[in-house]
Amino acid sequence: MTEQVKRSRRKILVGVVVSDKMQKTVVVMVERLVRHDAYSKMVRRRTKVKAHDEEGRCGMGDKVAIEEARPLSKEKHWRVTEILEKAVV
Repeated sequence: MTEQVKRSRRKILVGVVVSDKMQKTVVVMVERLVRHDAYSKMVRRRTKVKAHDEEGRCGMGDKVAIEEARPLSKEKHWRVTEILEKAVV
């Protein structure tokens, strides 16, 4: 096997920026669907995570992809990889 397949073990999530008031940090709300145990209905679950934004390119309402990273601070262990969609101002 001459070709090696490089696989990233880091998780990638997609969410919306809900706060950009900190320096080099944005708060991203990630939404996922989970099946309810008793009722078997799909329920939306939301999680807010802090992500590192080195250049400060993200703004509120932007749809971004974030990737798992080493711990950068007490609560920040995600990194913004790309902006998928800019918010309409």
